[in-house]
Amino acid sequence: METNELKFLLKLLGCPNYRSSLSASTFSSFKGKDKICKSLGDRELVDYTREIASVKISGSGQTVLKDPSQVPITEKELKVLESISKASGKIAPSKITSLKAAERDAILKTLSERGLIEAEWGIKKTKAEVWLTERGIAELRDDFIPKKGSNPIISGDLLNNYLRFLRKSLRVKSESVSTSLSIATESALETISNLSDEEILQIIEKLDKDLGTDNYLPIFHLRQKLQPPLSRDELDQVLYRLQNNDQIELSTLLDPTIYTQEQVDAGIQQNVGGSLFFISIN
Repeated sequence: METNELKFLLKLLGCPNYRSSLSASTFSSFKGKDKICKSLGDRELVDYTREIASVKISGSGQTVLKDPSQVPITEKELKVLESISKASGKIAPSKITSLKAAERDAILKTLSERGLIEAEWGIKKTKAEVWLTERGIAELRDDFIPKKGSNPIISGDLLNNYLRFLRKSLRVKSESVSTSLSIATESALETISNLSDEEILQIIEKLDKDLGTDNYLPIFHLRQKLQPPLSRDELDQVLYRLQNNDQIELSTLLDPTIYTQEQVDAGIQQNVGGSLFFISIN
């Protein structure tokens, strides 16, 4: 990226929403700013308000002139097409003087869209605006590296513009990641909360295998996996149903000394005897 192009982009970073009138005092110090703007626009780093800069008649337009009845075309459109056909090559829209500028430009746009003329677009001559594109934002935020040996003098104002831009980008990115994680977490919790008894049985089997508990899986492991979104009581009810269906057995803990109090408390308390602590698959 050329030094003047970099400075142009850094100036744009200081404008509201990274958008500005091209005739604003912000860009008054730039020589050949239209050329800079077009160069950056060709690489899709900026975009700008455009207007038709030149036109010439196309092959389809020549065919229509020979027999206008072939296509629906208004009298004014036909006159503009005839004016363009009389030129030996490209002509500027200003050469078409039979219509007011606004009406002429609208007709030229229509003829271009219908393929009856070939139009070249350029920067709007009056009240042109320029703005940073999403690609330009990504380039400055993620990919821009100054050329080795190139040391442009960047003013404090331009550096401040860039630093504010980076901080804002990082803040937005952080908020986006946080939102994505929140959505993913909520989605995962919703998926777990909709598990069937059979799916929970499969989770018990997998935990037992992964942890090597030899078909005596302590309940606290299952609670760590499924609570939340399941409540303690909801998980207890699932285990009772699986036991009533002879799919699992729940057994008590005889020696609590090898577990922490929190792990022991994760068992299902009973009115008589110790709490149900182990899950075994039948």
